[in-house]
Amino acid sequence: MLRFHVRDGVIVRTESDTGAEPQLRACLRGRAYRQRAHSPNRLKYPMRRVGARGTGEFERISWDEALDAVAGALKSVKEEHGSPSIFYLGGSGNQGILHGNAPVSRLLIEFGGYTHVWGSVSYEGAMYASMATFGSINTGHSREDHLNSKRIIIWGWNPADTIWDPGTANYLAEARDLGIPITSVDPRYTNSTAAYATEWIPIRPGTDTAMLLAMAHTIITEGLADDDYIARYTVGFEAFRDHQLGTGGSPPRTPEWAAGVCGVPADVIRKLAREYATARPAALISGWGPGRSASGEQYHRAASTLCAITGNVGVPGGYAGGFMRAYPSRTLGLPRQATRNTVDRGAGVRPFSLHQLRGGTSPHDTRIHYSKTWDAILRGKDGGYPCDPKLAYIVANNPINSYPDTNQGVRALKSIEHVIVHEQFMTPTARFADILLPVNMFTERDDLAPPWLGAPYYIYLHQATETPIETLSDWDICERLASRLGLTDYPGTSAGGILQAAIRDRADLPEPAALKGSGVHKITLERPTVAFREQIADPAGHPFPTPSGKIELYSELLAAMHNPAVPPLAGHLPTPEDRDDPLARKYPLQLLTTHFKGRAHSTFGNLPWLMELESQAVWINTADAAARNIHNGDAVTLFNDRGRVVVPARVTERIMPGVVDLCEGGTYQPDDAGVDHGGCANVLTGDYHSPGGAVAMNSSLIEVSRV
Repeated sequence: MLRFHVRDGVIVRTESDTGAEPQLRACLRGRAYRQRAHSPNRLKYPMRRVGARGTGEFERISWDEALDAVAGALKSVKEEHGSPSIFYLGGSGNQGILHGNAPVSRLLIEFGGYTHVWGSVSYEGAMYASMATFGSINTGHSREDHLNSKRIIIWGWNPADTIWDPGTANYLAEARDLGIPITSVDPRYTNSTAAYATEWIPIRPGTDTAMLLAMAHTIITEGLADDDYIARYTVGFEAFRDHQLGTGGSPPRTPEWAAGVCGVPADVIRKLAREYATARPAALISGWGPGRSASGEQYHRAASTLCAITGNVGVPGGYAGGFMRAYPSRTLGLPRQATRNTVDRGAGVRPFSLHQLRGGTSPHDTRIHYSKTWDAILRGKDGGYPCDPKLAYIVANNPINSYPDTNQGVRALKSIEHVIVHEQFMTPTARFADILLPVNMFTERDDLAPPWLGAPYYIYLHQATETPIETLSDWDICERLASRLGLTDYPGTSAGGILQAAIRDRADLPEPAALKGSGVHKITLERPTVAFREQIADPAGHPFPTPSGKIELYSELLAAMHNPAVPPLAGHLPTPEDRDDPLARKYPLQLLTTHFKGRAHSTFGNLPWLMELESQAVWINTADAAARNIHNGDAVTLFNDRGRVVVPARVTERIMPGVVDLCEGGTYQPDDAGVDHGGCANVLTGDYHSPGGAVAMNSSLIEVSRV
């Protein structure tokens, strides 16, 4: 919650929640928002490109000129190339339900449809694994349930910086104070490790699955698995057990085997396995970071398997892992529109989709994976993609910064016929726009927001200040575009009417006037949310939404795909740019691209208060730095075959040897030679993904040298 004190149209002070527990306390990013709202660098009026794409050279034009140009581009592309050539790149830069993606998507659907992406860089591996294992993405517990745990493992999860929901940090701190042991498994000694954990286990990136399987080997061979639970609630345990023990000819997944893969000593793996299996209930919270790797869904499958064989799924104090949505508040959205995207209508199913299960990502083969956006623009149908993109329509998104292989993105946006961008600042992506439309901020319009991943509250976003006179909301832009596109019935109702309908559609929300008056609606739960509580209490009456009705340690759906990269059992798989890739001889360091506490991706990266908090730099272990004659604060070059980035070095023992970390979201700032000086990690990341859709943001090999 943010309470803005406004004087003469200016936010002069920000307060957060001081009401009833649980308090929805703002983090530093939220408290710094007034600097964003009143930044002198905001876009203030529509602009048209006058220089080469990417140079940021624009001229001011009127809204009529701008919207006429956008409508003309959309019409010409649709007429000459068809609706699939309109490539819509919507992002998560707005979290309300009314603005950002929603109105633009509806407008383009009414206009005849568009090509869209599939897959999420944040969580596609987690979502795919959850669907395959549990048949659902609702696999989380509410945070207060962590206090019922006897042991907690936070694996690749750093909520001290990434927050997730406002109460997460408080509950972890309370668990620590109650004496609940907390182990952190992570290549970095994160702020969460420092604040909450009693133990840190560093692990090589991309090898998490190996350690989880070795823990399962110990649990099985030492008789620590919950046999009654396994027999009643799971299928496929025998196949999983045989695979771990090496019965089928594969090497046994022993702690000694895993130690050679992941760099964690065998006795440490064995000790953690015993502690987790015997401290029931225990919560293994498998964060999304390791899932952002070249076989990320395997990590999530392995973690959820471990949760199941120890009897920790569906019980208070346990955890199922995976996607981790808890209370269903995140399903709040605009009322379902009658018109479907005609580009998807009649489409086939893409390979390796779990379309037989309800939920998850759209299975249409008309979609292009997020990671392949730039390659699709550059190669189109000749490259095997479903369309030849001619117009990129970009909203609430900064893909030059946020999508992998930034330099490929530069080539792609220079090549496409039209680029339309809605923005608030001159981002690296905005510099490539042909028409740049200035969008107002959430402080300047009404909206309704659910929490990020699913917690029991909703926030009504009241307009706090007037919008700068030449900026518009995404909703207003679409209303003005509709008439130019001949859409006389769009949107069919007012923005206020849409909000009221969305509120009335929810049984857990009060009447619209009451919600608007209070600004927040907190739901008091009779007991903590525990994923699959009903399935465990009453398996006959509430089966798991999988084909078998049980937790699928072995998935027949995955087995039917006959692809060793999507095995029916969780497995540690070799991937491009892992530490065993021959490329490691040239580029010996593994790159992490973690989240930065002063930004949400690239958002907030230009705010002075947050820039003072911590500067963009690459974390490098003291041993790796010494071998390269690098000292703390030195300017260094990070490079591989995709590009080069120059940033300061932060020499530290808080990251394991052989691994470096450049937080994602640093602003792409290339010099004349194309070398980035803003710390954009995606200059170095590759555009490949797993068959299940997990992106490879943490699967890149690089080298580092002094400038």
